[in-house]
Amino acid sequence: MFPLAWEVFATAFGWIVATDFRGAAHRFHAYSHAATPFSGAGEPPLSVGFIRVLAGVFALIGPVALVSGLLGVWRSRAGPGDLPPAPVWFVAAEAAVVGVVLLRTWRRSGVLRREWDAGNVLERAALAVLTPSAVAFTVTLGFGWDMWMTASWLAGGVCGLVLLSSGRPDTPPESGFTSADQSDS
Repeated sequence: MFPLAWEVFATAFGWIVATDFRGAAHRFHAYSHAATPFSGAGEPPLSVGFIRVLAGVFALIGPVALVSGLLGVWRSRAGPGDLPPAPVWFVAAEAAVVGVVLLRTWRRSGVLRREWDAGNVLERAALAVLTPSAVAFTVTLGFGWDMWMTASWLAGGVCGLVLLSSGRPDTPPESGFTSADQSDS
């Protein structure tokens, strides 16, 4: 089921960001720069235009892979299976990365804290589910619980899509960049 969930998410993410639905490409650009450790205050290495082109690849390949995956499940070539537990070193490294990213994004000047402060009920609900789903993904991957890992990953992905598409088309997201940085789409 994880490949099917991934293909649905990749398709939705690709179309939302590639079309810049309600400023989603600009918000993704701001989120990725704000969540990157050691990114500093300099110019982000990727432009919004490049991010939209990359998302377009997901938008085009996602539906093809989704149809292929659905046909495989329908023909019983792909079935449910249990993942073996991930190695301890991998889970520890993933937990460290998730911890650093969550601490960085939830600190007082972090992007998720700013979203919480400026958000409406839907955005706050998405943020309230996004954080524990990232932790749950790490835990379930460590134990090899395939179904729960997929569920936590999918919940976090849906919440991320809600946050990406929650901007209003007439106002760019708050990111600390100048309007020249955000207008290269």
